[in-house]
Amino acid sequence: MPRPIELHPEASPLALFGYELRRHRQAARLTQRQLAAKIVFSTSMVGMVERGLRRPEKAFAQRCDAALQLDGVLTRLSAVARRETDAEHFRSWLDIEQEAITLHTWDPLLIPGLFQTKDYARRVMAGEPGVDEESAEQLVDGRVRRLSVLARPQPATIFTLIDEGVLHRPVGGPAGMREQLDHLLGWARHPLVTVQVVPYCAESTCGLLSAFVLAELHDSPCAAYVDCSPRGRTIEDPETVAQLVKRYDAIRTEAYPRHMSLKAIEEAARKWT
Repeated sequence: MPRPIELHPEASPLALFGYELRRHRQAARLTQRQLAAKIVFSTSMVGMVERGLRRPEKAFAQRCDAALQLDGVLTRLSAVARRETDAEHFRSWLDIEQEAITLHTWDPLLIPGLFQTKDYARRVMAGEPGVDEESAEQLVDGRVRRLSVLARPQPATIFTLIDEGVLHRPVGGPAGMREQLDHLLGWARHPLVTVQVVPYCAESTCGLLSAFVLAELHDSPCAAYVDCSPRGRTIEDPETVAQLVKRYDAIRTEAYPRHMSLKAIEEAARKWT
């Protein structure tokens, strides 16, 4: 059996989390496999987090705290570790998104980030000026991990609006688009997900300026994230959020109903074959 990687806790917040997780697990006389069984995560996930190779999600840290009978120390450390690997302008939104009970998303140009395949996300990230390959991969992993909102004990409900043009924009070529649209269809049939397509003929001009997401929370007013250049921004001002809610409702009135939207996605997927 290979010797455990020696982590230097001062190296980074990610290394500190891995170091503390291993220390507390060993103090509890648990193997990685035993801890994994208690927290309902894979043994490989526990191992990668302990080696500083994977970012700990909030649910992972919370379950470790419970299994190891800690006072929330790992949950607090995980918040710092997650922030280390996220784009600075996006960090506050990720915290909001993970606590949301309902998300409403609109995107006039791309498949929404929550439902992007790794290949599609990689193509999107690679097109960003100044982003090298390693940074792009970190961003891709972070984008894919965001779907953990559907894996929580009380998962979020997601309503997604996309412009019809998104289905025909060749991001990643024909094979990549076929994979992406099949992936989107899979999620569109999920009981907690509704995907609606806004057709070309709608001329929904109020939604063409930018993509945005609205989050409904348990114990605070709605918040929003607006995707714009050179970087997006999180909005918590009630008046501004209310304006975005009205804009979302206006766009949604022009969208196909769910069954017609599924048909539109299926037809577009066949064309990319």
